[in-house]
Amino acid sequence: MSVNGIASVDVSLDKGLATVKLKPGNSVTLKQLHNAIAKNGFTMKQSRIVAAGKVVQTADGVKFQISGSNDLLSLLPDEATVSAPTSNTSANFVVEGAIPESAKDKVPDSVRYRSLTEEK
Repeated sequence: MSVNGIASVDVSLDKGLATVKLKPGNSVTLKQLHNAIAKNGFTMKQSRIVAAGKVVQTADGVKFQISGSNDLLSLLPDEATVSAPTSNTSANFVVEGAIPESAKDKVPDSVRYRSLTEEK
């Protein structure tokens, strides 16, 4: 299964690791990545993420809306020392962290962030 917007994929069967790099300005969704990985016989495990987007307030709490795909992920601090984000829908942010492994046949819906930096 091919997913438009992927720049490269590097797979190490010895390490059980795949690295997927996306093209700038892509509109790839987590569901597309999840489905492509599953279709090729693999399981999406915890994944490192660096993504641009916006912090938004929803009825369910503060979320991160990934630019291009509009995926909404709940923002969970990786450690107690990480400051909580403020909702500023006019600003763009870069989030760095991990997307936890989700239950079978479920698309990930949160990111444990180590940093959330406003783009200048």
